[in-house]
Amino acid sequence: MMRSLWAGVSGLQNHQTRMDVLGNNIANVNTNGFKKGRVTFQDMLSQTLAGAARPTDEVGGVNPQQVGLGMQVSTIDTIHTQGALQSTGVMTDVAVQGNGFFVLNDGDKRYYTRNGAFGLDQDGRLVNPADGMKVQGWMAQTVGGQTFVNNAADIQDLVIPVGSKDPAKATTSVWFASNLDKRTPEIPAGSTAQTIAAGTWQTTFDVFDSFGRVHKLQVNFTKVPGIANRWQAEVSVDPAAQTNTNARVQIGNGAQTGNTFQIDFDNLGALADVRDAQGVNINAGALQAAVAYDVPDATLPPGAAAVRQTFNLNLGNVGAYRDAITQFGDASSTKAVRQDGYGMGYLETFKIDQSGTITGVYTNGSNRTIGQIALASFTNPGGLEKAGENTYTLSNNSGTANIGASGTAGKGKVIAGTLEMSNVDLAEQFTDMIVTERGFQANSRTIQTSDQMLQELLNLKRYGRP
Repeated sequence: MMRSLWAGVSGLQNHQTRMDVLGNNIANVNTNGFKKGRVTFQDMLSQTLAGAARPTDEVGGVNPQQVGLGMQVSTIDTIHTQGALQSTGVMTDVAVQGNGFFVLNDGDKRYYTRNGAFGLDQDGRLVNPADGMKVQGWMAQTVGGQTFVNNAADIQDLVIPVGSKDPAKATTSVWFASNLDKRTPEIPAGSTAQTIAAGTWQTTFDVFDSFGRVHKLQVNFTKVPGIANRWQAEVSVDPAAQTNTNARVQIGNGAQTGNTFQIDFDNLGALADVRDAQGVNINAGALQAAVAYDVPDATLPPGAAAVRQTFNLNLGNVGAYRDAITQFGDASSTKAVRQDGYGMGYLETFKIDQSGTITGVYTNGSNRTIGQIALASFTNPGGLEKAGENTYTLSNNSGTANIGASGTAGKGKVIAGTLEMSNVDLAEQFTDMIVTERGFQANSRTIQTSDQMLQELLNLKRYGRP
């Protein structure tokens, strides 16, 4: 009888623990990145009243007789299922779709979280604004003019230098495309300037010098008389400027003797070769013409040589039609499509892609990689210890953190402008509350009934006296 009392007590205590976990789940139904808990039970040791007996020739076997001594909590698990993603539109809000945790640093301590409600502090560091913990990742490096992120290196604080300068970059390449009209009549020898101008297609495009100043690149295309499928290109930089910039063109290893070069097409309208006035030509691979020009600089002393700038005119590959100059019987639309120079700019904003890469957007139109957010994964994420404030720490059973980039080694994708919601399902929690309450109520009745039975025993002595 006393066994039933203690069994009922264990039922009350452990169902209360389950209700505590349910209450915590419901309290965090709107907590970003929260992962619900789950309680499972198991029975306690049983008291053996009679052991089992094996069968004999006369009688069969006998099962053991055991009385259970109640129940206890088996596990309180953290369920790391995916929570729904909620769009916020805030550029520093990020969520993980799939496996993985963001890594936060607080001095010498490292924490892990699914809550990506981040922001910037006054130094431009990406932090959790609730507690100031710094988001970890890798800052971009520039080596040999190439910017890259080494995500094999140790993780570090991420700094987004809003308002920082992006130095000017001189134009090194200009890309031409589109079409020269094959129907354009050849210019006969002895033609007047007006006639030549009428048969010339003129293009202009902005290029930049090393100081970030803009210059006008002008290229005039004229069909060469007497030679089929050949055009002459005349190059000038700032043709309207008072000071001549002395533009010169070089083909291959030829000399810079003038500002013109010639382009040949095959009968199918594709590029065939490019040549200078001395006959130096290129007829394979990418066709380029190197252009050099003077940049006037008022700070130079009188008589000093002007600063010389160079860039390549990229015409396309031999035999190519796409991203190349062509010659078809259609209206001329020859133009420069892009160039790689720009003036000085300031970091205006930034964006985060699905790999966690942070790209800075500058006022000069350039984009530059700033860094990359790191993710950590674990062999047993359920073994992590909750440390409060939506964070976790390592435990003896979680395994070590496997830190890497998004999308590698089973890690999920980083979704910017969103937050992961709690994975608590209210319908499930309310149902579990009903089941838990019924279990608690039934165990209280066990105690109440056992007490009544003890009372009956006491009454036997009282009523049995003469």
